[in-house]
Amino acid sequence: MSKICRPLLIAAAAAVLGACSAPPVTTGAASADVDWPGYNNGADESGYSPLEQINRDTLDDLGLAWTLDLPGENTLEARPIAVDGVLYFTGSTADVYAVDARSGKLLWKHAAEVWKHNPRKMKFIFPINRGCAYDNGRIFSATTDGRLLALDAKSGELLWSTQTLDPASPETITGAPRTFDGKVMIGHGGGDIGVRGHVAAYDQVTGEEVWKFYVVPGSPEQNAGDPAMERAATTWTGEYWKTGTGGAPWDSLTYDPELDQVYIGTGNSGPYDPEKRSPGGGDNLYLTSIVALDADSGEYRWHYQQNPREAWDYKSTANMVAANLEIDGRERKVLMQLPTNGFYYVLDRVTGKPIAAEKVGKVTWAERIDLETGRPVEKPGIRYQSGEAVLWPSVIGAHNWMPMAWSPQTELAYIPYMQLGMRFIKSPANFTGVEREAVLEDERDGKGSLVAWDPVAGEEAWRVDHDWLWNGGLLATAGGLVFQGTADGWFSAYDAADGERLWRFNAGLGMISAASSYSVDGVQYIAILAGYGVPNLDHMPTKNPGWRYGAQPRRLLVFRLGGDAQLPPTAPPSWERNIIDDPELVIDPADVAAGQLLFGSCRNCHGAGAISYGAPAPDLRESALAMDLEALYSALQQGTFTPRGMPSFDELSREQVRQIHAFIRDRARAALAGEEAATTKSSAGS
Repeated sequence: MSKICRPLLIAAAAAVLGACSAPPVTTGAASADVDWPGYNNGADESGYSPLEQINRDTLDDLGLAWTLDLPGENTLEARPIAVDGVLYFTGSTADVYAVDARSGKLLWKHAAEVWKHNPRKMKFIFPINRGCAYDNGRIFSATTDGRLLALDAKSGELLWSTQTLDPASPETITGAPRTFDGKVMIGHGGGDIGVRGHVAAYDQVTGEEVWKFYVVPGSPEQNAGDPAMERAATTWTGEYWKTGTGGAPWDSLTYDPELDQVYIGTGNSGPYDPEKRSPGGGDNLYLTSIVALDADSGEYRWHYQQNPREAWDYKSTANMVAANLEIDGRERKVLMQLPTNGFYYVLDRVTGKPIAAEKVGKVTWAERIDLETGRPVEKPGIRYQSGEAVLWPSVIGAHNWMPMAWSPQTELAYIPYMQLGMRFIKSPANFTGVEREAVLEDERDGKGSLVAWDPVAGEEAWRVDHDWLWNGGLLATAGGLVFQGTADGWFSAYDAADGERLWRFNAGLGMISAASSYSVDGVQYIAILAGYGVPNLDHMPTKNPGWRYGAQPRRLLVFRLGGDAQLPPTAPPSWERNIIDDPELVIDPADVAAGQLLFGSCRNCHGAGAISYGAPAPDLRESALAMDLEALYSALQQGTFTPRGMPSFDELSREQVRQIHAFIRDRARAALAGEEAATTKSSAGS
């Protein structure tokens, strides 16, 4: 495979910084406040802090400064931002918090109240939100139901609210907005359901739409006069706009002030089987692509498609880092990403042409990426032509939404890596066209790692293996450190040069979010949210570190040198199940079968086979409410718990609720009898 040659004169710690790189490194205790104003800090989306007060030599003195309990929260994916001595972050249901960055005092909270505005949207994704953005005295957040909000940063007052999605569609928002040049930008999810993906920018002052870019073409009438869509439509066949397209850009967006363009990481197809959505051929642009747009107008500039004719729920939605690297003796403006498909891409961000693309970890779907054509050299049989195919990585990817970090100091990327295989089984009756099962063949399958990647050499620099699959994002600092929270509840600092763990703290709960670093009054802080959660569509023991629904409080943890706060005791992880049942209840196998089909709407939160990992929602086999048919009917059909984040299913009849009840009871009895099946069907939603 082609690799980049690194000149010997470049020292490992040298930083080649351009206009969209991180700020210059400060030394010692900073005299001025240093903010963390965006999701991954600066416009380069590097997740890098120039602060170095906390470093290899001072790390032994790092301790807990304060904590803030967050009652009512559950799965926490947001990364706190820090501006002018205030931390801002979102909770599970997109509520926005403002907290004093020195003391942990709650200053204000804005309730998103999705359950009031459009509770129907709550059915399509379990409650998660990845954060907010700041610019010009305003905090911007986006809600599950598609509202983009502008709040006064000092008071939390709602300044405006703009509906960005069709209220009747299955589109939702879970990602953090990005701000630039008087605009705020947001994408959306729903590609798995076949919606037509798009991203849009809005005026920060008025909330009015400035521009919108569709990721995939629509009908011929919709495409007419739009060169980007007309070009894309030539890569689709049939009446794809009726069948479903996908491509929703649900997470990663990067702004490049040097080139005045934005990069959109687009999503997977829907349906997954290309023969269902585009029979007979076609690359299906701009699925699983990085698309560059003019930042002012939203007009297409270039694209690079990572998976032509995508067929495996692969997506290009992981964070994209803009940097300047010296390659073959000259400085190149590059964009770097490790998407779910397992190749680490280095693109020329002026032209979109690939400079390098190397496998990270176990990748079997392709031999290599042909850098001349930019296309993958696929392995035979991966498109389930014979009815099934087994390949690595799985749909959750070698890297998902948890952000990687890039250090201009070490010139290494730090990646929350995952190893898992997947079997795809052709299923024409299914909307997606396939069924999927997780595959575990070797000892690292189903587990995660922290991988340090050298993009110039095109190889792994070092690795730290974890016991669990689903772990947190990365923070790199000028103190020569890398921070990561993991599923087992440890928040750790590693030497950025060699991966040696130098410090760790037991947070009492797993973490999947990434930490931020900021300084106030010359003091450097590290902040992270503890709130483990995982999509419950599959039952996989390597994603279950024992955290239980409601057992461990969700918290914001903040650290500083000399911090001596004590974490209140919390319940330890537990794998014990307190299954309950009424042995007098007679259940009909036909009701169980019907209930299993209906339970598909409940799987995302309550788990396949009603086996829940506890974070998004309780295990219904342990629930007294789920054992009471009338209480279950009230919760499902009448929306008793809608204000607490559980959607109502008012389309269900009483008979259908009774069948769901029968299925839950059957699963409880199977567990009590020791017959709990290890269901491994998997998905990774947005």
